[in-house]
Amino acid sequence: QVQLVESGGGSVQAGGSLRLSCAASGRTFGSYAMGWFRQAPGKEREFVAAMSRISLWIYYADSVKGRFTFSGDRTKNTVYLQMNNLKPEDTAVYYCAASEENGLPSSYDYWGQGTQVTVSS
Repeated sequence: QVQLVESGGGSVQAGGSLRLSCAASGRTFGSYAMGWFRQAPGKEREFVAAMSRISLWIYYADSVKGRFTFSGDRTKNTVYLQMNNLKPEDTAVYYCAASEENGLPSSYDYWGQGTQVTVSS
């Protein structure tokens, strides 16, 4: 099993940046495919980005491509979501997740508690 704890959320103005962190414990994040999701008020949770096991590939939702960067630091057993040029529509609770599936996961087995990101215009 793996436990995930997100941090780094906050409030920024449009055009600003934030970096979210997801610290993994119990097992190394390289053992899993990792993902970032978000859920805005009154909306369903949506996919943001995914990283395969051992970081072979990274996939982004079209809405964040070119603005968000998914990375990992094995020495800290932590993955990150660098978010640049933030827009008000990026406002949501962001969740980190881990999947035991290979390839692009269809489901995730472990979830963090979420961290709030608020972007004002």
